[in-house]
Amino acid sequence: MKRIIGMIGAMDTKGTEFAFMKNEIERRGFGVYVFDTGVIGEPRLHSDIPREQIAAEGGSSLEELISLNDRGKAMGIMSSGAAKVIEKAASSGVIHGLVGMGGTAGTAVASSAMRELPIGFPKLIVSTVAAGNTREYVGTKDIVMFPAVVDVSGINRISRAIFTRAAGAICGMTESEITPANDRKLIAASMFGNTTTCVERAKAQLEAEKMEVLVFHCTGVGGQTMESLAEAGLLGGILDLTTTEWADEIAGGVFSAGSKRGDAAAERGIPQVIAPGCVDMVNFHARATVPVQYASRNFYEWNPNITLMRTTPEENMRIGRILAEKANASSGPVAFLLPMRGVSILGSPGQPFWDPDADRACFDAIRKHVKDSIPVYEMDVNINDPAFADRAANLLKGMLTDGPEAEH
Repeated sequence: MKRIIGMIGAMDTKGTEFAFMKNEIERRGFGVYVFDTGVIGEPRLHSDIPREQIAAEGGSSLEELISLNDRGKAMGIMSSGAAKVIEKAASSGVIHGLVGMGGTAGTAVASSAMRELPIGFPKLIVSTVAAGNTREYVGTKDIVMFPAVVDVSGINRISRAIFTRAAGAICGMTESEITPANDRKLIAASMFGNTTTCVERAKAQLEAEKMEVLVFHCTGVGGQTMESLAEAGLLGGILDLTTTEWADEIAGGVFSAGSKRGDAAAERGIPQVIAPGCVDMVNFHARATVPVQYASRNFYEWNPNITLMRTTPEENMRIGRILAEKANASSGPVAFLLPMRGVSILGSPGQPFWDPDADRACFDAIRKHVKDSIPVYEMDVNINDPAFADRAANLLKGMLTDGPEAEH
């Protein structure tokens, strides 16, 4: 079967560039299906899904968008319409991959559509903003951001090389076969550099029981991605041993996953083992970026781009209460596991973030606010101690086998 790659973008202002991309894709033996999101001038490239249809799917007409002369509203309408028509095209097998090109507007429209596509579906954007913070464009999906280097404006010695390589990339992504998923139970685990030892050991324990474990790096997007999989009903259990994103949420750090972290698991009743891993640290970028109100706090420069700030007892108390309240809302089995000798590498005895009073504030808040039906287990070890990892894995295995804690 011939593979078809969708192309999304403004075929008026970027028609010449998309025509070049189309030729490069077809030269490699792939078909091309064009989605036109332009609203300014006449199209320079024929489309399979014209702008009029995309505008209508977005709840307006092309004539209305042109008459309004409101670029922001037009992009919103076209983003909404494009997301709908492309999801239909992908789910029905009309297209097998999707590529877009553009600046901020073109990237916003294309990425809106791509975020509606499932993980694993090939998606790539040649973008002028690919070298910056792409979180708002990529979201929780596997969108490949391909730096345009120069503006997407004409064919020159730089853009020719970029567009040619991008065409090769989307073709390669589209022709690659994915091994079918197995029927093992899918488990999510949250991890940070300061809990890697713990999570890797627990992961091995679960995999020995024929479970498939997905590990999410708690950088905000990681927690949001885990949340999206829980919401989609794909997870059989969660080993949430690294809840550090809550520290960033309450103190203005750069790795917040938002206030809905944990909601999907609770709503779905997914079995969870929760630990306050790395809640002793808030993440900022380079030291100079730390807000001035925190100047007197305890800091540790993890690397040149990440500065960690030790949380206070008050902040830990807030985190503990949030964790308890999120767990209380769950319709499925939940258990807390507390490491009394520190919640991270840096928070272990003798290390820069060792602060038993701050840790205790979090632990006490969990005990105070959690429902009586949710067990809270304590271990007189650091979170990275092998015994802690083994206990966490066994607790989750017990939940998944409808029994108490699994045997060691």
